[in-house]
Amino acid sequence: MPHSKVPTTASSHTIHGVQLHVNDGLLAPTDVCEMRISYPTEPINELYRRYKDDGYVLLKGLLPRQDVFAAREAYFASLASTGILQPGTAAVDGIFNSSASTSDYPGIGASSLDVKTDTNNPAGRFVEAAVKTHTEPWYNGSEKDGIAGFCNHPILRDFVANIVGWGKDILTVRRTLLRNNTPGNRAIGVHYDQIFMRYGEPTAVTAWVPIGDVRIEGGGLIYLEGGDQVGREMEEEFSRKAKAAGMSDQETRNAFNANMTSTGFLSESPREFARDRGRRWLVSAYEAGDVVLHTPHMIHASTINHDPEGRIRLGTDLRFVNSKRPWDKRWDKDFALDDGL
Repeated sequence: MPHSKVPTTASSHTIHGVQLHVNDGLLAPTDVCEMRISYPTEPINELYRRYKDDGYVLLKGLLPRQDVFAAREAYFASLASTGILQPGTAAVDGIFNSSASTSDYPGIGASSLDVKTDTNNPAGRFVEAAVKTHTEPWYNGSEKDGIAGFCNHPILRDFVANIVGWGKDILTVRRTLLRNNTPGNRAIGVHYDQIFMRYGEPTAVTAWVPIGDVRIEGGGLIYLEGGDQVGREMEEEFSRKAKAAGMSDQETRNAFNANMTSTGFLSESPREFARDRGRRWLVSAYEAGDVVLHTPHMIHASTINHDPEGRIRLGTDLRFVNSKRPWDKRWDKDFALDDGL
């Protein structure tokens, strides 16, 4: 809902006694409100209504915590050789090395990764290792070894199939984004997922899964209040203008993407984006086992990670589609830095 704009000071708190920062500055108390919490045990029809009406549904404790922490431990164990972890700490804790530079550990999906996989510099070596985790059996499974992998967790897959009514037609999209967010590093810009899956129907379900506990100031995802409606309106307005200009479907797709920032986002400035539209950002702390399902047009971003213990925020974007309906098959492959998606 619209709200009045008030000046803020560097010492002001955003919510619950902490400051929440995004790429363009400190969020004021009037910039935020808490997300609605739901539970998997509630009636499935009610949960689906919230998903459609709110553009998201935050499900507390959907996944077993031990499964989430096992994935977290595997991830950071595989990256330990890059020097990302504080010496003497356990991999599962994911505590950032206080003597390291955050620029050597860029977050995949948060900004343009010009370093690519140049192993002559620390950032390049880290990016190479982080990309490799997308294909490791603990994460993406192994048919040969009969390992499902975290991406194919049956509880999550079955829940999504149930809530949207796809049943056995549900398909887990192979391309995923396993994102780390080291303390103080750049956060994720403003976007909605259909921007990146433009060659399919806007029916895919995204499951954002925090892999570990995330404090409210720890860099978790934030959602624009009424963001699904805003996303749809932006899409419809652009499509209307493209049609009036006589563009083909292919030309429209290309033109839409050309209007994004270099990283594919609607904006790198979440605070300005929301204030310009008289909207607030919906925020929350997350616990291992929580899952947020959101719609293709739901606008979201993230805060900068200011975890007081130096904990690295780790999360993954998993997407599900109805295999009987048109979907963006460019995503039927493992994540790669140069895949253009």
